Amino acid sequence: MCRGVSARLVHDTRTAGSTSAAGDGERGSARPAFTSSSAVSAHNTASVIVAVVEGRGLARGEVGMASIDLKNPQVILSQFADNSTYAKVVTKLKILTPLEIIMSNTACDAGNATKLFSLITDNFKNVTFSTVQRKYFNETKGLEHIEQLCASEFSTVLMEVQSKYYCLAAVAALLKYVEFIQNSVYAPKSLKVCFQGSEQTAMIDSSSAQNLELVTNNRDSRNRHTLFGILNYTKTPGGSRRLRSNILEPLVDAETINTRLDCVQELLQDEELFFSLQEVISRFLDTEQLLSVLVQLPKQDTVKAAESKITNLIYLKHTLELVDPLKAALRSCKTPLLKAYYSSLEDKRFGIILEKVKTVINDDTRYTKGCLNMRTQKCYAVRPNINEFLDIARRTYTEIVDDIAGMIAQLAEKYNLPLKTSFSSSRGFFIQMNADSAVLSNGQLPSEFTKIMKIKNTYSFTSADVIKMNERCQESLREIYHMTYLIVCKLLSEVYEHIHCLYKLSDTVSMLDMLLSFAHTCTISDYVRPEFTDTLAIKQGWHPILEKISLEKPIPNNTYLTEGSNFVIITGPNMSGKSTYLKQIALCQIMAQIGSYVPADYSSFRIAEQIFTRIGMDDDIETNASTFMKEMKEIAYIIQNANDRSLIIIDELGRGTSTEEGIGICYAVCEYLLSLKAFTLFATHFLELCQIDALYPNVENNHFEVQHVRSSTGNEEKIAYTYTLSKGHTEEKNYGLKAAEVSSLPPSIILDAKNITNHITRQILAVCIFKNSKDKEALPRH
Repeated sequence: MCRGVSARLVHDTRTAGSTSAAGDGERGSARPAFTSSSAVSAHNTASVIVAVVEGRGLARGEVGMASIDLKNPQVILSQFADNSTYAKVVTKLKILTPLEIIMSNTACDAGNATKLFSLITDNFKNVTFSTVQRKYFNETKGLEHIEQLCASEFSTVLMEVQSKYYCLAAVAALLKYVEFIQNSVYAPKSLKVCFQGSEQTAMIDSSSAQNLELVTNNRDSRNRHTLFGILNYTKTPGGSRRLRSNILEPLVDAETINTRLDCVQELLQDEELFFSLQEVISRFLDTEQLLSVLVQLPKQDTVKAAESKITNLIYLKHTLELVDPLKAALRSCKTPLLKAYYSSLEDKRFGIILEKVKTVINDDTRYTKGCLNMRTQKCYAVRPNINEFLDIARRTYTEIVDDIAGMIAQLAEKYNLPLKTSFSSSRGFFIQMNADSAVLSNGQLPSEFTKIMKIKNTYSFTSADVIKMNERCQESLREIYHMTYLIVCKLLSEVYEHIHCLYKLSDTVSMLDMLLSFAHTCTISDYVRPEFTDTLAIKQGWHPILEKISLEKPIPNNTYLTEGSNFVIITGPNMSGKSTYLKQIALCQIMAQIGSYVPADYSSFRIAEQIFTRIGMDDDIETNASTFMKEMKEIAYIIQNANDRSLIIIDELGRGTSTEEGIGICYAVCEYLLSLKAFTLFATHFLELCQIDALYPNVENNHFEVQHVRSSTGNEEKIAYTYTLSKGHTEEKNYGLKAAEVSSLPPSIILDAKNITNHITRQILAVCIFKNSKDKEALPRH
């Protein structure tokens, strides 16, 4: 279901079927014209809006993006050159998980839509999609917005983006659109603006993220058996968000990764530091969302806006009061990154803001759980004697609340019932009664009580007098909120110039939370600190997710790839552990590159700039793609985008077609990948591929061992899986039949299948499939 947003402009340009969201009185206002395409409503936790624009003519392929999280006042700008598959655009959008995507109306014209528009709408069917008139994608306006809104501490971004015309155009349209839908503007010099190129992090495409179950379990989306799930011991929403984004975009700078690993190591070695930090971090609220509300200036003063500002000022006070305990916890730290965070907390602006807040807000005002408790905190947040009318309104409110309690006490006495006063944000004050401790005449409540509900053994109801008192209470509350809001706005206008230090605090808290989560994971499992070299070497490594699922520790295995031996072919029967092993290596690589310890006795990694996987045997009904077509699309994507610093995982390519064609395609793909220096692991059932090592010295064959066990009578032979990786290719034949024997398939069918299989001759068709085959005569003939 699409957000049907459209606003009238002087030219009043609209797409057929769009609905007007602006009144007649706004006919001449300079608002953007918005139209929308059909989409299913976005996930309710998503809060990111992204603007995308592509160059035209000779600049086609140059893409500018700007995104803002409505819960976090940070604008992220990106501009990069992409190829015809738009892999970088799709990957970045998948990581952002947008609530809404906006593009220029000229890119979305019916019958003349650009390839980028078509690709985005195909890949993001569940995201709201809106279009904005092209004239709002204005790079001059974009630069003006950044100069006006960017906080002074992040103003160096202006140097980076001055010539990045497409991301400037995107941010101009984005901020105009957000102003329109939020009906508010951001305060001057209040936003954190940063530029992110495509070269600062490793690229993991959405298909690989899904295959590896990085953030979502493929069987059950609510299941925590994912890489994110096993590493997520964070205590704050900001820490959880940072962990997720790091998993999807691992670092590629070894120095930064090692700095993080130093912190994790210190947290593991210093138990007091670990627990004191964890205790303080767990008391922080969502600092990023707090910032987002504080820096927005509503265009209209409503009760909801007033209540929100007051609540967030209380949250601000609560957050600032945690700065000193956090400093105390970090005081004895030794690693450079933790020392840097300690230094950032010594910023005098934290004390200046807190001091100003305390001149207006009561010392005992704090964040509390429970809607009535929090409502009371908001009513009495401002100190007495600042506004005489506010003091009178609060006394009136107190009297009304006391009157409601007295009224309910009188009703309890009148009817001799155990009534008590209760409160909810939706109903206000109401009456509750335990049914077990009450004796009702005729089994019914008195007729004076209305809106009766019974949940288990508790009655909830009200009366006409209580309803009237609730209305008086709400009216009094509105007056209190309005007067408090005016005082709060004046206070915030005084602290806006200092509020940028909260960006540093937010960054510090989320990073510390993530590092604590990594350390926590190590205390539960026996992980090791990774090294970074030119070699991928894992001694006795195991699958981190499988460890959480299985009752016993998974069988560990070794991995070794270098530039001179960068292509490993893995064979073995069905169910012997090939797919699990391949995923294990990719997961360990990602864990290492985000600064986490890894499940192994020893590990060394080469930094991977891209991680590709081709796993699975599903078709895709939505895109009308058969199993084989999907295989070919995925392998084509890898071939078009892989480079010498990639990690490539391919699991049983060519299963969607005939055996002969499958072998031919696999052979051709292998020859192409062998021309790169990428680290490639290729699992297959085609034993003919194993002989490619005779032509290429950088190919190595490994296989998973199985044992043949005879029954006590000696008549039957069964297969026992060891899940152990060994050198050389497997000698096992009839993989499917081996697995079928373990299943409940009738023995007669298995015997017939064996007899037929013995008469089938495999032939290789790879000769001439790949045009620069090294030596046709040297290819194996069967």
